[in-house]
Amino acid sequence: MDKFNKLKDLLSSLEEDAVKFYEKGNKAAGTRVRNGMQSIKMMAQDIRKEVQDMKTAEDAAEAEKE
Repeated sequence: MDKFNKLKDLLSSLEEDAVKFYEKGNKAAGTRVRNGMQSIKMMAQDIRKEVQDMKTAEDAAEAEKE
């Protein structure tokens, strides 16, 4: 759950730069948003892998019980 919370924090931290880019046309803020979104993409992929690994481990443990 810690990774998920970090993801939410990162997204929230990008809000100010997103406003600067979309509403004021600040190109540097746009670059920061793009970089942040790339980080979000990588973090989301890590979370997806972690969830899948946990599900697989749980399925394996249940199979051993049978």
